[in-house]
Amino acid sequence: MKRARSNVLDEQDEKVVQLFTDLGMPKNLAKTLIYISQVDECRSADVEQGANLRQPEVSVAMQELRKRGWVAKRDLKKKGKGRPVHIYKLTTPLPKILEEFEKEKLREVETIKQDLSQLRELLGRYTK
Repeated sequence: MKRARSNVLDEQDEKVVQLFTDLGMPKNLAKTLIYISQVDECRSADVEQGANLRQPEVSVAMQELRKRGWVAKRDLKKKGKGRPVHIYKLTTPLPKILEEFEKEKLREVETIKQDLSQLRELLGRYTK
């Protein structure tokens, strides 16, 4: 991640994002994950700017990351009125995330293999 006015994803980060995407992870989720993995804590606005995403894209990605238990959210109260600012932090190291992602993908491959095997067996009945 290169430092400009704020942190932004660099070429190597984009390569990692592309690999996650090629393996089936939504691009916005991958960009958000890679961004947040390189900072201690951040706001949604930081991710929007650094990962070049729109607010709704970051919001959906953060929900998924939190659902998977990879990211935690805390609220930072503003002085006066207004909504608190959400602060996000990665709670699972990237190697562990990759391990979980790999297991998920291998389960998908096994399901595909089983479905293909079953299809092959069923299609045997349709011989001419």
